[in-house]
Amino acid sequence: MRDIEEPLVPDLILSIDAGTTGVSVFLFDHKAHVVRRVYSEFAQYYPQPGWIEHDPEEIWSVVQRLVNEVAQGLDASRVAALGITNQRETTVLWHRKSGKPVGNAIVWQCRRTTPICNALKKAGHTERIKQKTGLVMDPYFSATKIQWLLDRDSSLRQAARNGELAFGTVDTWLLWKLTGGRMHATDFTNASRTLLYNIHEKKWDEELTGIFGVPQALLPEVRSSTGHFGETDASLLGRPIPIRGIAGDQQAALFGQAGFGKGDAKNTYGTGCFMLVNTGSVPVTSEHGLLTTLACGPKGEAVYAVEGAVFAAGSAVQWLRDGLGIINSAQETAQLAESVPDAGGVTVVPAFAGLGAPYWDSAARGAIQGISRSTRREHIVRATLESIAQQTADLLDAITEDLDIPISELRVDGKACANDFLMQFQADLLGIPVDRPKNIDTTALGAALLAGLGCGFWHDIGALNDLRTEDLIFTPSMDDNRRKTLRDEWHHAVERILTQN
Repeated sequence: MRDIEEPLVPDLILSIDAGTTGVSVFLFDHKAHVVRRVYSEFAQYYPQPGWIEHDPEEIWSVVQRLVNEVAQGLDASRVAALGITNQRETTVLWHRKSGKPVGNAIVWQCRRTTPICNALKKAGHTERIKQKTGLVMDPYFSATKIQWLLDRDSSLRQAARNGELAFGTVDTWLLWKLTGGRMHATDFTNASRTLLYNIHEKKWDEELTGIFGVPQALLPEVRSSTGHFGETDASLLGRPIPIRGIAGDQQAALFGQAGFGKGDAKNTYGTGCFMLVNTGSVPVTSEHGLLTTLACGPKGEAVYAVEGAVFAAGSAVQWLRDGLGIINSAQETAQLAESVPDAGGVTVVPAFAGLGAPYWDSAARGAIQGISRSTRREHIVRATLESIAQQTADLLDAITEDLDIPISELRVDGKACANDFLMQFQADLLGIPVDRPKNIDTTALGAALLAGLGCGFWHDIGALNDLRTEDLIFTPSMDDNRRKTLRDEWHHAVERILTQN
C-alpha cells in the first residue's frame, strides 16, 4: 500500500475543450487514452438575425462544474498539467479590476460587423491587412468585433485606453479565470486569428491596431503554445495545476492528428468545417480564398499553415433538429440519408452566416433548392449532409490550386465525422481516402499533447507519433462522371446565392 505521505507520480493530463456550442473536459493518460470525459452545452443567443452571442460567465461556470466533475474522487497530484483549446475569434472584453465582462461575447459566426468590414475595404486596407495577417477582411475575425464593442460606448473606449479593460478570445478569458486574474495571455495560434497580429514578425502590430482603433493596452501577452501560462488557482482542485498548453481548436486538432510535418492535412467537422494543411517554416499566400495562419510545429513552436473555413457544418445538422424539427438527433441522419438513393434533386446551401472559404461572401444566405412535391425529409437530410462534404471539397480544390504539395489522404475529426455516410460520401467526392482516428476528439487531444510536451510528460515528437491510432479508412468508390455531375450541381446552387459576383 502507498505510504500516505508519499507524493503521487503525475500520470494524467487535464484538457479543456471550450467549443462553440459546448465544453468538454478530458483526462488523458500517458498513452493518450481518454480516462474520463464530461460534456455540457451552453446557451446560444441570437439577439438579431445574423448576430450570435455567448455569456462568458456561463462558459466559465460550465468549465468549473465540468472540471470538478471530471476530477471527482481524484487526487489532483496525479495531474501533471492542464491544456486549453477553444473556439477561436470569439471576442470577450472584461474589466480587469472586477473580472466582469462588459457584456456578452461576440461569437466568431456573428456577422454584425459587416458594415465595418465594408468600410475598411473601401478605405483600401484589405491588401495591407492580408500581407501582415494572412487573413481576409471578414466579420469572422476578432478585430472588428472589438471595434464594434468600443464604438458603441465611448466610456468603454476610454477605459480601454486607460488599461482598465482586457480583451481575450475564449482561451484568454478562461486562463484569466483559472488563474484568479493573475494571467492575461494567449498563444500565437489564437493571436493569429485576430487581424491584429503580424504572423511574420510574430507580434501585435501597431499599424493594424491603429487601423481598427484597438488600444494595445487591451491585448494579452502572446506565448508559445507549449509555454508556461501560470497555474490554476488552488481553490479549483485543491492544489495549483500548471497550465502548459494552449492552442486554437483547429491548430490543436492538426497537432492531435499528428500533423507535425509539411503537407499533413486534416479536416475538422464541428460547428463549422476547418481544413488545415501544414506548410512548414515558409508562409504560403493563397490565391484561391484560403487563409495563411500559424500552427504548431513538432515542439509546439510556430509554423505556418493554410486554412479553409466553412461556417456551417455540424450547425446545419443542429438546424435540422432545432430549427426545422425534422430529426430528433444527429445520430439518425446517416440512416435517413441512406434510406434514399440520392437527394432527389435537392441541394441545401447552409449559408446561415454567409459563406466562408473560398467564397467569402458575408451577405450570402442559405437556400434549399430543387424541391418538388415528391421531396421528403430524407432528401433534405441527405442534401444537408452532402452540403458538408461539398463545402469540404471546395476547400481541398482551393488548397490543391495553391500548394505544390500533393494531398494523398485527408485525416478527419470532430463529432460529425462519426457519421459513416458522410465520411464515405466525402471520400467519394474528394477521390482520396478519408482516415478517421479512434479518438475523434482531437482538439482536446492536441491541447493535452501540447501541455504534456510543455511539462515534460511527453519528451519529444517521437513519443507523440505513435499515439494516433486509426479507426477506419474510407476509400472512394464513385465514378468520375457522377462526381463531376454532383460538383457541377453544387457550384450552380452556390452561384445562385452569391451576392458578390
